[in-house]
Amino acid sequence: MRQALVQAQRAFDVDEVPVGAIIVMHDKIIAKAYNQVQLLKDVTAHAEILAITSACESLQAKYLPEAALYVTLEPCLMCAGALYWNKIGHIVFGAHDEKNSYRRVTEKNPFHPSTTIIGGILQDDCAALMQTFFKAKR
Repeated sequence: MRQALVQAQRAFDVDEVPVGAIIVMHDKIIAKAYNQVQLLKDVTAHAEILAITSACESLQAKYLPEAALYVTLEPCLMCAGALYWNKIGHIVFGAHDEKNSYRRVTEKNPFHPSTTIIGGILQDDCAALMQTFFKAKR
């Protein structure tokens, strides 16, 4: 999660919503990404989506059942859908997102049935970066 926080800080530094993600497989980081919605002018350029794309390109595969995604913020519904279709093995997130997470739309598990999910890892650190970002915007 600390490496995902490094990516989130990169987003913060370029005035993007500070969400970072890494994908790990067999104890090796295979992808890193941070939100680039403003930079790319693309609403789908979330850290999770960019990390999935990078990992799949690197492995020349469309499914990542043996991989783990570490992301600093609970995934939104769009990212949950991508993670479902990607069949990622594990999702580990930092801060909960009461406003924009997949849980806002559904209480059902939107992830692949074989995917495990763990939340709240380094939650305070992840949330603090988001709070600092949005406090400066107000």
